Amino acid sequence: MRRRLLLSSSFRLICRVAVYSAILVLVTLLSVVLWLAMERLTLQFFQRGFSLIPDRAGIKAGIWGSFWLISLTAIFSLPVGIGAAVYLEEYASDTRLTRLIKVNLSNLAGVPSIVYGMLGLTVFVRMFGMFGRGIQLNLLSGWLVVPLPFGKSVIAGALTMSLLILPVVIITTQEALRAVPGTIRTASLALGATRWQTIWSQILPASLPGITTGAILAISRAIGETAPLIMVGAVTYCRICPGGIESVQTLLTDPQRVLAAPFDKYTAMPISIYGWITSGPPFMSVAAAGIVVLLFVLTCFNGIAVYIRQRARNKLKW
Repeated sequence: MRRRLLLSSSFRLICRVAVYSAILVLVTLLSVVLWLAMERLTLQFFQRGFSLIPDRAGIKAGIWGSFWLISLTAIFSLPVGIGAAVYLEEYASDTRLTRLIKVNLSNLAGVPSIVYGMLGLTVFVRMFGMFGRGIQLNLLSGWLVVPLPFGKSVIAGALTMSLLILPVVIITTQEALRAVPGTIRTASLALGATRWQTIWSQILPASLPGITTGAILAISRAIGETAPLIMVGAVTYCRICPGGIESVQTLLTDPQRVLAAPFDKYTAMPISIYGWITSGPPFMSVAAAGIVVLLFVLTCFNGIAVYIRQRARNKLKW
């Protein structure tokens, strides 16, 4: 008995040391980054684009590029991912093909992001070379010009990031649907509701907090990814925002620029940070300021996910 108690105490001490060591390293890293970033975190930092002079460098192009990238990624991936999960959980039979698809989804969720970058480069940026030097489609009476292939544009990056987070969205949505008790389905069907009415009125509302949490965490992963964007041609040194949209007012009042933005060149916050780090010691403080901004955005997304999950737990009645 003494031996078991000693072993238990030793294991508890090792776990405690491991946790405190990890926290100490994290606090040290954050402290150093914040100390380096203090002199750069000004209003001008958010109003300027890339510059070869550290004092004039800013992250405005990276913020707007990330905004367009993540907005389009959510539009492309969330409806497809949630719809696929609903079909696999509620409609598909338990066949060998269905089990194979679920296993492959689990495997795809762990594939390195650089692989998705190479896939996006081939499929979306070059489109297998089917269009030669490229063509342009004029849609909406010339208001929308779609280049084929997409090239190094925002939409190519968004489609690539959609492939990256799609398995995560599907898996988290499946888990949220499974968490709904089967008695709710049985009771709804027993009262005469169709399967779709049961899903739409009972299953989806009950699983919505879990679906939302998984979607937010998947989007937050996409915000911090760098390797796929480098592969699909995100510009490292960029002063111009996609579509020339540099303010919320322009975003709301100029529809032609909004339509042109997805097909424009772009950068993103992780790419901007990467460019500053590779530019040498004079840009270390600028890179630290960019890291603080990126961490703040990610913390906000993760905080929203935690809030939704906690609020959902308090409202559960089963």
